[in-house]
Amino acid sequence: MLVAVLHLVFFEPRIPPNTGNAIRLAAGTGCELHLIEPLGFDLSEPKLKRAGLDYHDLASVTVHESLAAAWKTLRPERVFAFTAKATTRNTDIAYREGDVLLFGPEPTGLPDEVLADAQVTEQLRIPMLPGRRSMNLSNAAAVAVYEAWRQLGFPGAV
Repeated sequence: MLVAVLHLVFFEPRIPPNTGNAIRLAAGTGCELHLIEPLGFDLSEPKLKRAGLDYHDLASVTVHESLAAAWKTLRPERVFAFTAKATTRNTDIAYREGDVLLFGPEPTGLPDEVLADAQVTEQLRIPMLPGRRSMNLSNAAAVAVYEAWRQLGFPGAV
């Protein structure tokens, strides 16, 4: 079993297939997926299971009752909050092992109080063409995780 070098955090996710896709992402990259309650679905929902397929046993998924509880468990050194409001691009960061990539719920994104959380090191955005509101949550998470994992040399990959 690989030691996770990255932590992907979904704050109060709402759409089961996006979380299912994130489970597949965690299984494929070795990152740890952390879900912050309340969730907008039950983890046993068929849509979530279908999106995650048979990857549930290959992924590290932890549910936390609150963001504070997640910080207590993770004790993060750096937390990158992804938001369309940011000016710094996700590719402008030199990622390190243990980094936390934090994403907000669909369709609102991270609330202001989470963006202002003392644990948040920096706010990042994924570049997009002008006039576009946002990317799909699981797609954005995949873009971010793969960029960070690439910078780290794809540890554990074949």
